[in-house]
Amino acid sequence: MTGSSRLRSTACVALLSAAFGGVWGARPASAEPTFLSKQYPRCTACHYSASGGGLLTPYGRSLSREEISTFGRQGVGGIPAAGATRGEEGFLFGALSSESPLQLGLDVRPSHLDVDLPGRAIADRNFLMNLDLQAAWRRDRWTAYGTVGRSPTRGGGELVSYEHWVDWQVTDAVSVRGGRFLPAYGVRFADHTSFTRARLDLAQDDQVYGIELGVSADRTLLQVSAGPGRAESLIADDGRQAFTTSARLQLDLSPRMVLVASTLHRGTSETAPRSTGTGLSFGYAPAPWLTTWTHADVQFQRLDASGRAYIFANQTSVEALRGVWLRISPQLRWTDTDPRSETRRMVYGLDFYPRTHWHVNLSYYRDRRPFGDRSSRTLLAQLHLYL
Repeated sequence: MTGSSRLRSTACVALLSAAFGGVWGARPASAEPTFLSKQYPRCTACHYSASGGGLLTPYGRSLSREEISTFGRQGVGGIPAAGATRGEEGFLFGALSSESPLQLGLDVRPSHLDVDLPGRAIADRNFLMNLDLQAAWRRDRWTAYGTVGRSPTRGGGELVSYEHWVDWQVTDAVSVRGGRFLPAYGVRFADHTSFTRARLDLAQDDQVYGIELGVSADRTLLQVSAGPGRAESLIADDGRQAFTTSARLQLDLSPRMVLVASTLHRGTSETAPRSTGTGLSFGYAPAPWLTTWTHADVQFQRLDASGRAYIFANQTSVEALRGVWLRISPQLRWTDTDPRSETRRMVYGLDFYPRTHWHVNLSYYRDRRPFGDRSSRTLLAQLHLYL
């Protein structure tokens, strides 16, 4: 390999690691596809948002205690039919009545990050990844939703609202929402640095302003959205804003088997050409203690010299003990025109849910670029408090 090639390869891995460390300072999503094993294939079983993540409904809070936590389960009768939340799983341990149309949540995530990049000294980081207040007001067929919190990517001193929208349940099967939200696409892994999110511009601050139509049936869910583009770019006028449309079709093949087809199109912006991504996701939970999701994606850019970019990712989770999940996720991204772009990632993780408000996350990442044989390693230790 020539000296210039080595330099380019080193720079690529350095940029990858720097970007990895940077995005960990931003807000992740809260959706967790692992719990397909509990026979809940729809995000709305637990969340206010049809695309997952964010504030839990009162029923979702009860489920977090009964189905997920190690020591919080109350057994038969522990989940009220009406969704009323009593006791520790409520907001601030029951400070707010769960029967109120207004529901609140507080998301706090103190974290430790250790990045090992051969040839570079990168200091460990202790930081507060999240400090967000979430709110939802639901009355009859209307839901208003919003978040507000500190912005780690802007120095931590500025408040930002990553999501805010209003949803109208037109009929039992049809809903319309408008505002700022993340487009529904594929499977929304909780890890926002996953190739299926970060490499598709669906990460921590990639929400769009738009309108979304949802059509739900017993075994299908269709979500179609359109809008002027990425919210942060529209606010900052940074040239990245582009008309964006998305469509996601979910087929519930069984209570523990899901097939999802998605497409996401972004128009031409001042900094990027038109692009279209299409993806196929398959989730299967053959047992209550085992869940596996596989996602394959191809991206097209409208340039004469550009090729297609491919992404493949799998996440398999095993519940070794009640509330203790072991997780492994191989990921791969490459383009058909530049072999230097190939990146391989392996993620090993442990998720521990001792009680309903507590989540301990340990994740180890190994990123490798075969071209130049360069690699980086990252360790994330995080305490997630959902109050």
